[in-house]
Amino acid sequence: MADHDAADLGSGLGNFLRARRAECDPRQAGFPDDGRLRRVPGLRREELAQLAHVSVDYIVRLEQGRNCRVSRAVLDALADALQLAADARAYLFTLADVAPAPSPSSPGRHQVAPRLEQLLDTMHDVPALVLRRGMDVLAWNRGAAALLTDFAVLPAAQRNLIRLTFLDGAFRSLYADWPPVARECVATLRMEAGRAPHDAALAELIGELTARDPDFRIWWAGHRVRGPRQLTKTYIHPVVGRLTLDVQQFTVDTHPGQLLVAYTAPPRSPSYEALRRLLQSSSWPVRGRPRTPRARSSEARHGK
Repeated sequence: MADHDAADLGSGLGNFLRARRAECDPRQAGFPDDGRLRRVPGLRREELAQLAHVSVDYIVRLEQGRNCRVSRAVLDALADALQLAADARAYLFTLADVAPAPSPSSPGRHQVAPRLEQLLDTMHDVPALVLRRGMDVLAWNRGAAALLTDFAVLPAAQRNLIRLTFLDGAFRSLYADWPPVARECVATLRMEAGRAPHDAALAELIGELTARDPDFRIWWAGHRVRGPRQLTKTYIHPVVGRLTLDVQQFTVDTHPGQLLVAYTAPPRSPSYEALRRLLQSSSWPVRGRPRTPRARSSEARHGK
């Protein structure tokens, strides 16, 4: 491992440990008020060391990025001491491991399988997207364009759900309650950044959002993490009004790092009817995404 990679790894691990330590309630961890003034909220280093059965010096070296080689037993002890949930525990282990830089030419990283494109086209009653790491939008159907935005008019570099959530005013206004959705985005991005510390596109996105949005800066510094899970989001759509939709995420086995995301509503619910009206009124074409060279040549042969 190169020296600068080790430094980056140690810094990420140390920052995460400090942030999580600061959010721990000492009383819940078994440390009643002893009368000593706490300069900062959360656990003291010596308290974390006691809970994890390591030395205070070891905690100091971890938080300062001077010790990147951490055993599984110590990581488990730290996760238990910090009362980490499953996603945060997984993120801690990710930060402690040395992950090789992904090859920029790895197959499938930015490509959508043809059969998955066909599936999108047949999902007439369900808005759906294909996302890659960091919530880059790789493909979408007519329903997704009608519900969210016309991704086709955006430059490829701007087709990212997290970027749109923070930096696009119209997209931001779709959410009935923007702050929790935005915080969820930050936690998801933090998880993905830990899994792929060498991903240049992710680093560029994080840098742009940090520079341009003060809320993102604050929430990013909190080091909260969240993996993919089923969500429910409420939208205020300019065409049909209020919609509460389940957001379902499915991994794509043939293309690791990609997700199929579908937006649905319970049958016969007001949101189901509103979504049906929206899709019926949509003027976007079924194939609402950039055409591949194969698709363009097929259209030329058929005179489209």
